[in-house]
Order: sequence, then C-alpha cells, then structure tokens
Amino acid sequence: MAEITAQAVNEFRKKTGLGLMECKKLLVEADGDLKKAETLAKERGLKQAELRAGRAAKAGRVEVYIHHDAKSGVLVELNCETDFVARNDEFKQLAKDLALHIMAANPLYVTREDVPAAAVEEQKRIFMGQVADKPANIQEKIAQGKIDAWFSESVLMDQKFVRDEAKSVRDVILAVNARTGENISVARFARFVVGEGR
Repeated sequence: MAEITAQAVNEFRKKTGLGLMECKKLLVEADGDLKKAETLAKERGLKQAELRAGRAAKAGRVEVYIHHDAKSGVLVELNCETDFVARNDEFKQLAKDLALHIMAANPLYVTREDVPAAAVEEQKRIFMGQVADKPANIQEKIAQGKIDAWFSESVLMDQKFVRDEAKSVRDVILAVNARTGENISVARFARFVVGEGR
C-alpha cells in the first residue's frame, strides 16, 4: 500500500474541491493513484447527484450577464435546495460562469428532455437524408451520431464548458453539486441580442 502524504492529499483537494478527509479516504482506496482517486470521486459524485436529483431545488439565484457593448445579454435561473448554498461564493460563481457560457455558446435548450420531439424528428430526417448514400446497415448509426453531435451543440447540459472544454456543463454543475451536497439545476435561461427579437 502506498504512503499517502499530506502534500498528495492537498494536491488532490485543490483539484477536486472535496474535504481533506474525503480526499485522504479516496487516495487510500486508490492506493495513492491520483487518476484512479479522481475517477472514484467522480463516480461517487454522480451517484450522490442522482440520489439528490429528485429533491426540490426551490432556492437559488437569477444571474445576469451583459456584454461590454450592451448589445447582448443573458438571464439564467440557477436553483439549489437552500438559501445557504444560494449565497455561497462557489454557487454565485457557477451562476456567473453559466451566464457567460450561455452568451458564448448560444444553447437552445437546457436538457435533452426539453427538446421538442418534432425538432428531434426534423433533425433525424435531415441527417438520414445526408447519409442516404451510405450502406443501409449503418445509416441509422451514422444519423444517431449526428443527432448526438447536434445535441452537444444545442443543449446546454451537453455543451463543452467554455472555461474548460475538457468538461461538459453537466460535469461542472455536478462538481459543485458534489461539493455542496445539494441538488443544483438550471431552471431556465434567456439570451438577448439587439435586433434578433424581431
């Protein structure tokens, strides 16, 4: 068994934002392997987030981002379970980062479930038309890959986070979710650009 140093625990804590004891526990379980400990932390965070997903998130904040030229802006409602977390600096920063992300990435929907079935069917029809010259046995698979790519461009939770493209927006929210212990979710957003509202 590898020796877990205080330096390794601190390094892991800076990387994950988890508590010292949780970091040490994960590093012991991973036998000192930082990558393995990170994977364990992510898996546990996802499981805990799934358990919290059903809990009511009725507190939160509305964040505003106005671009420097005052010709575009975003409103985003980010929810959590308690006012305590809603006033937390990390939660406030997440709301600001999401508003900036929405301005830059221009998502159309919050989650895949929010996408109207008619819009998905229309995209599928378009993509099936684009792969009509491919062998029949792989057309559906190629079209599904194109639909998944369309979701990753159109759906906020599936988009690559503009501040760290190695993570999706979902990953960023789940990380804060794991650190706060609360269900955190984006309720809605509105993106405004001068001249586009007509």
